[in-house]
Amino acid sequence: MILDDAKIMFVGGKGGVGKSTSAAALALLCAKQGKKTLLVSTDPAHNVGDIFHKNIGNKITNVYPNLFALEINPIEESKRYIESVKGNLKGLVKSTMIDEVNRQIDTASSTPGAEEAAMFDRIVSIVLKDGTNFDKIVFDTAPTGHTVRLLSLPELMSVWIEGMLERRKKINKNYSQLLNDGEPVEDPIYEVLQKRKEKFAKVREVLLDSKQTRFIFVLNPERLPILETERAIKLLDSHHLHVKTLIINKILPDMVDSDFFRRRKEQEKEYLSLIETTFEKQVLKTVPLFEADIFSVEMLEKFADKLNK
Repeated sequence: MILDDAKIMFVGGKGGVGKSTSAAALALLCAKQGKKTLLVSTDPAHNVGDIFHKNIGNKITNVYPNLFALEINPIEESKRYIESVKGNLKGLVKSTMIDEVNRQIDTASSTPGAEEAAMFDRIVSIVLKDGTNFDKIVFDTAPTGHTVRLLSLPELMSVWIEGMLERRKKINKNYSQLLNDGEPVEDPIYEVLQKRKEKFAKVREVLLDSKQTRFIFVLNPERLPILETERAIKLLDSHHLHVKTLIINKILPDMVDSDFFRRRKEQEKEYLSLIETTFEKQVLKTVPLFEADIFSVEMLEKFADKLNK
């Protein structure tokens, strides 16, 4: 059985290996067990709506009994995040400076990592707030590199915020001594940073708790997906996020009827052997190559049945 008591599952992998299909199948299995389940796509490609033939978008939509889905647009999420930052600064910055501050924020929004930060802020909200309404949450994440950066953000941003808090504390102490007769200074920016620190600490605690959260990677028995998965697992391990399960998708059938597929099958056996020796710490689940694409709920149910054996 691939399912356990963990409430949250993050499904990652190289583009094109069947990551979205696997995430949708896991969510479907949870729903069939009577668990109210939320399937969240953070992949810009967004294949979830195509599988369920539903127009989902950035709203929680019922796609199957007990199963709801949400597709997060990283560009729209980044814009919303930037506007919320500007809103938080109103009243904290002098009116004569607000235009310059907003200009700096707009400039920062186009820097590398801005979309990941905005996406992670939404994931935090889903885990800590929306998650209370669901028994299971399955995240279909973007291709591997984006997933690793996304999941490592709690640690990185907590360190950054801690540094900001220390600097604000030092400034406030100096200001109190010089201009306020030693009385504490009210600093709303410090309070905002402190709240964000507490929020990141809470979500990091959830991500690090193996009883609450599972990390699953999908790969095909091919050289590049194997190498990419190995690198991703090592990098996540360095952030204390451990991948426990691998789904090896698109396994060729044993009965092949041409020299071409026999050669492919022989090569596949070598890669499957490599997967077993490379990923000794992970549980391996195999899914065969289907005759047709997984483009309907009926096909997804067949995929889920294979995955759950």
